[in-house]
Amino acid sequence: MTRSKSSITKRWVVNTLCVIVVVLIGVTLVSLLLFREQYYGAVRATLDARATGLVRSYFSFSSGTPTEESFNMRANEYVENFNDKTLMEVWVIGSDGSVVVSSSGFSVAGEPFPDYEEALVSENGKAFWTGYTSSGEHVMALSFMLVPQNGEGGAVRYIISLADIDAQLRTLAVVLFVLCGVILILVSVSGLYFVRSIVQPVKRITETAQRIADGDLSARIADSEYEDELGRLSSTINDMARELNETDRLKNEFISTVSHELRTPLTAIKGWGETLLDSPNEDASLTQKGLKVIISESERLSQLVEELLDFSRMESGNLSMQMERFDVFGALREAILLFNERARREAITLTYEIASESAVMYGDRNRIKQVFVNVLDNAFKYSEQGGSILVQAVLDQNTVRISIQDCGCGISQADLPHVTEKFYKANTAVRGSGIGLAVVAEIVTMHGGELHIDSTPGEGTIVTLRFPIETQAALPKGE
Repeated sequence: MTRSKSSITKRWVVNTLCVIVVVLIGVTLVSLLLFREQYYGAVRATLDARATGLVRSYFSFSSGTPTEESFNMRANEYVENFNDKTLMEVWVIGSDGSVVVSSSGFSVAGEPFPDYEEALVSENGKAFWTGYTSSGEHVMALSFMLVPQNGEGGAVRYIISLADIDAQLRTLAVVLFVLCGVILILVSVSGLYFVRSIVQPVKRITETAQRIADGDLSARIADSEYEDELGRLSSTINDMARELNETDRLKNEFISTVSHELRTPLTAIKGWGETLLDSPNEDASLTQKGLKVIISESERLSQLVEELLDFSRMESGNLSMQMERFDVFGALREAILLFNERARREAITLTYEIASESAVMYGDRNRIKQVFVNVLDNAFKYSEQGGSILVQAVLDQNTVRISIQDCGCGISQADLPHVTEKFYKANTAVRGSGIGLAVVAEIVTMHGGELHIDSTPGEGTIVTLRFPIETQAALPKGE
């Protein structure tokens, strides 16, 4: 049981939780990159807004090429009058690549400015650079050539520190990762609770199913509080257990009944065999009576064995059929003829009303005859001395309808839906294996027919059979 639980939880962690972790990390990193690009883009736009023709106009001289002294004077004026010193630092670079003046007032010796080298060869005379100063400060810089594509005249370099933005990005990263952690914890808790809500019922179902498999057919699963697949599975297993329990009960009753059905004729045969062996040979009447009993009980045993064989074939799906065209009314008359002597012996009135036409159907004549014999045998078994049995057979368009009515004890409404089930006996006081009607129902179904039973306790039972017929053309006499 523990292995099953661990397996489900492990699969959930691997298949779900790991995917969620990867997705959260991916979303966080993408979000940080987007925020970084947005912030850095804003800085870039701010720097780019400074690189305009106004700056170049400020450093233009009417006399043409400026002197070093005049250029340095104009550079100092530009830096001194620069309004955004709190936002950014500005350098003015001479034509020789040296820094003329810096708004910070500190020495810039040794500071990297690769953007200036790139701006020298740039078509538009400007270039951006993001990197670290010699002191380790993260900055973004823009070098703007005062004379495009010509190193003469120097350049202006604007520098903005990215420290505050990086700090904001770090704070945002911490917030996002904390948020991811909270989401992960919530998903883990809710997911494990959900997994547990599945694992625990599955564990109970497995334990109960194992008990049923071990033979405890009384085991049941407690009703689920959820009307979901697990709840329906629990109900299905409980129904299966009840069906198995009922089938097991019927099977035991069937074994007991069949044992009794076999014992009774065997006892009679053995008893009469011993009697005839010990009796004088000249007692012809006793011998004849004993032989009749032995023959009768042997036929009873043979019928029971045949029922058991048919039931076994039916359960395995090997109930064979010898299909042919035959007169179903002729088969019915043959079956009735077999019960004439029994009707006389048991003082039961057997009457029949069969249509004069022939009813041709395609099927197994012997199996259909077996259906009639089984139904008539039940009618006799449940009828008392002095009772009556009525057989009616009529044509109904493309079907033949045969009803067998007795005036016996009847069947209760509770038992009626189950009388065609295997092993089921509505009245255990009457001899029989309890599989006769199950075989009848199977044969009728295999012939595309219908079996319907109506019964009223104390009044009797009517068994109605319907079979499809091929034609109503008359058959030759005797067929």
